This record gives sequence, structure tokens and C-alpha cells, in this order.
Amino acid sequence: MQLSLEHMEELLNFWGWPHNGTWELTLGSTQLAFNPKTLIMTWIVMILVALFGVLATRNMNMRKPQGAQNVLEMIWEFIRGLVNDNMDPKKGAALLSIVVTYLIFILFSNLIGLVPTLGSPTADYNTNLGLALFTFLLIFVFGIRYKGLGYFKHYVKPFALFLPINIIEDLAKPVTLTFRLYGNIYAGEVLIAVLLGLLGGWTHVFGGFLASVVWLAFSIFVGCIQAFIFTMLSIVYVSQAVGGEH
Repeated sequence: MQLSLEHMEELLNFWGWPHNGTWELTLGSTQLAFNPKTLIMTWIVMILVALFGVLATRNMNMRKPQGAQNVLEMIWEFIRGLVNDNMDPKKGAALLSIVVTYLIFILFSNLIGLVPTLGSPTADYNTNLGLALFTFLLIFVFGIRYKGLGYFKHYVKPFALFLPINIIEDLAKPVTLTFRLYGNIYAGEVLIAVLLGLLGGWTHVFGGFLASVVWLAFSIFVGCIQAFIFTMLSIVYVSQAVGGEH
């Protein structure tokens, strides 16, 4: 028997997350809403990233790197190559550690949703918006650092008439970063629920383990690609801000 998406999502709610998806907190006249699933999964990912960093840098062997150290060095060299290809290495040195952290955090966030009963923090657009706004801030920080107030001249190039267009172009960057990542990761989780609904029966047991395995290879590919795209676009946007022409 086929099940609706809403029914399947309820069956997959192994940990009993709130039905409305939020925790509500009232402070005076202000009401705040928090997504407990996103908050908890984000903290789990941060702990995993920290553990990975400790394992990769503990007892480092500069001659024969092994295990986590070898993986971290490959990621570092790969991202450093991208940064150096897009901007002056001296200017990019300050950005390097940030975008390496971007890649690792987003990759872990994307892939943890493949673990039965868990979910990806990046399947919540609020997480992605926070990352995108930080990239947006980096654009101005690096632009002003290396160009001073002259950085803002690009808003009236080639003519002052282009000011609204250039402003919209900059405002569109965090929006596109947010929803590109959100759309791909959230769609993957929805497709798992849809697949389980089509199969029916007991396929939802233990958070949809069967569908997660079936969808595993494609989801790993998408998770890796989206982590790379977000990191790469962040590098490109900052490099445009510090380059000779913005």
C-alpha cells in the first residue's frame, strides 16, 4: 500500500521531533522559534568536525601522512590550489582556513543525513543562509581590506546608472548560495520519503534504513558536489572583491 508523504514523514520521525518542527520561546514581547532537529544535528556535525581535526593533527607525520592527516592534507592542498588560481596567494592565505572549514563542515552536514534516523543541517535553509551571509560579509571585509573605501566604486561601474543592477547582483549572491545547497540536500531527503511511500510495507523501519542504502551512492555524490560548489563560489566571490576589476 502506497503512503502519502506526510504519513511517511511521521513514520520516519524516529526521535519524536515536534510535529510543527519548532521549539517556541517567548522573551517578553518577542517570540522565538527554533528547529530542534537542525540545532541538535548542527552540534553533532560540529563535534564530528572537531574530532576529525584532532585526529588529523594529532601525532602528525610530515614524511608519511596516514589516515585522517592524509585526508586533511589532500583537502587543504586542493582548496589552496583553487584559492591560488583565483586570487593572489598572499591575499588568499587569510581566506584559506575559512573555506577549508566550509568544505569539511558542509560535506559532513550533507552526508550525516544518510545515516538512518538522522538529518542534514543543510536540509534547513536557515543553516545555509547563515553560511551564505558569512560569505557575503567576507566579500566586504576582504574588499575593504585590500581596496579601502575604493571598493565601493564598482557599484557605479561602468556607469552610475548601473548602481541598482550592481546592488541586486550582490544581494543575489547569498540568496543563490542558500537555495542551491538547500534545494539539493532537502530534495534528497524528500525523495527518500517518497521512495518509501511508494514501496509501502515496513520499509520505514528504523528511520528508513532500506531507502537510505538504496539512495546512498547518489546522495554521496550530490553531497560532495554541493559542498564543493558552495566553497568554490565563496572563493570566486571573494576573489572578485580583491581583484583588479570587480
